[in-house]
Amino acid sequence: MALPLDVLEKSVNQKLSLLLKDGRLIEGTLSGYDEYMNMVLNDVEEKNDETKRRLGTIILRGNNVVSISLI
Repeated sequence: MALPLDVLEKSVNQKLSLLLKDGRLIEGTLSGYDEYMNMVLNDVEEKNDETKRRLGTIILRGNNVVSISLI
């Protein structure tokens, strides 16, 4: 069984898709994280239904994330 922090460690510098609690979909490149699964993402785009918004670099609090997948 893979632990979440082990998966994040292998995903540094890779493009991820994250589903947030409020239903938004965030896509970006993982540049760092901590033990609470707070993440720093670069080149981020927020996708909401048919709209797309560039956010650049963000810090995302780990407890807002529902799921993470590699793109």
